Amino acid sequence: MTRFWLLTSTTYGTWLPGDSRGFVGTVKDGPGPKVRHNEFDTSYDEDMPELRQAAQSQLKGKPIYLLKSQADVVTGQFQETANYRRWEIHAIAVMPNHFHIVAEANEDVHSTVLLRDFKSYASRALNRNWPKPQSGTWWTEGGSRRPLRSEEAAKAAIEYVRKQRGALAVWIGEFPERGALAP
Repeated sequence: MTRFWLLTSTTYGTWLPGDSRGFVGTVKDGPGPKVRHNEFDTSYDEDMPELRQAAQSQLKGKPIYLLKSQADVVTGQFQETANYRRWEIHAIAVMPNHFHIVAEANEDVHSTVLLRDFKSYASRALNRNWPKPQSGTWWTEGGSRRPLRSEEAAKAAIEYVRKQRGALAVWIGEFPERGALAP
């Protein structure tokens, strides 16, 4: 069986915890324990200026905004990584400050491995063509790994990626009808 994921990561320093645009993070949600709002089609956490300022004060370099040429390199590397790992990509969008990938992999492949490998190999490709950033990294730590639990959810995520405003690079693959997905 395979599973589908919507993977998202931001470039370094461009979308900090507490951002007024909303963010996905592990935050205190009232008097209870910390929670992570990370389900597809659910609300993000809202503006938290103190958290954003604290994160900004810890930056080790300037925020990174990708160029069109860099987005093209990243898109190609995502596809190469997926082919090598025998994963399938259904959609990619690379914006100046983040990317989205709709990926499919065997159910024994953890989503942290997917995101880690996509970012790692994309970083290597960027480092071959441009100077390494002052911060030492192109990407923020971690990212969003939203499970897509049905074909309808996977198709909705592909459409979400297809319609990204301001995308520097977009790639959409075929999506074959298959029936039930892994739970």
